[in-house]
Amino acid sequence: MLKKTDVEPQAYRDAMARFAGAVHVVTTDGPGGLRGATVIAACSVSDAPPTVLVCVNRENPKNEAFVLNGRFALNTLTPAQQPVAVAFSGLTGLSVEERFATAEWDTIATGAPTLVGGMAVFDCEVIEAKEMATHRILFGAVRGLRISGQDDPLIYFNRAYRVL
Repeated sequence: MLKKTDVEPQAYRDAMARFAGAVHVVTTDGPGGLRGATVIAACSVSDAPPTVLVCVNRENPKNEAFVLNGRFALNTLTPAQQPVAVAFSGLTGLSVEERFATAEWDTIATGAPTLVGGMAVFDCEVIEAKEMATHRILFGAVRGLRISGQDDPLIYFNRAYRVL
């Protein structure tokens, strides 16, 4: 018989802080409005067809824009783009316009803002959105892609930005 224990939310967050992850800014624009947020929870789902997933906090009503717009760009950051990560983290109090003013943006295929100079940029159409506890998992069919010559990602580990 398995022993069941209760896992306290703070203990869970402390354990998850030990996960190292690439830092991304996920962005969208369209009828639901302009939105961007710093995320770590993103990964590949498949290469045939190219599909990624990203998790956004559904308790923040502004994140509804990702579903309403039906598109997003997953922008993987370089160490030089740490100020962009901080601006989009939600901890600075910057307006959406001020956040986007911290970098240069363009579009590739869907109309979602894509980060010029991002290490890797995945321009996606939302093909499914699934609610799970406090978050919404967005599955995106990759419609456009851009890769820079930068080899080192910006990493987040133990509640701090790091470089490999």
